Amino acid sequence: MTTTVAYDDLSSLVGQDLGYTEWREITQERVNTFADATDDHQWIHTEPERAKDGPFGGAIAHGFLTLSLLIPLWTELLEVTGVTTKVNYGLDKVRFVSPVKVGARIRMTATIAEVQEVPGGRHLVVDATIETEGGTKPAVVARSLQRLYA
Repeated sequence: MTTTVAYDDLSSLVGQDLGYTEWREITQERVNTFADATDDHQWIHTEPERAKDGPFGGAIAHGFLTLSLLIPLWTELLEVTGVTTKVNYGLDKVRFVSPVKVGARIRMTATIAEVQEVPGGRHLVVDATIETEGGTKPAVVARSLQRLYA
């Protein structure tokens, strides 16, 4: 479920759990497309038959593929009205806690940790966790930095 807030009311969400996104399947096609885009064709990602005998019992998504889904997943959690420009400002901390097997489904939950005024906009610090359906540990834990301009 998407939380909608006006730009001027962003600070009211500090510390609030924004809930969960919808589940999203990680397909072999998505993994292969990411491998092509990044020139990372390591067999653990792109050779499912060979990966069956690997350390994870099958092909896994690139950690950076899972991380790259943070932004589209984020847009499912929060809509800010009155914004003209949104900028991915970077990351303070990222951990790839557990692998995401091809065929698994992931979702994200997030909390806005801070909202700071910056010239012409607001700086958001977001604590995000991407989890795998049925997993016992998160797949990715990240502190995302974003800038919003009205």
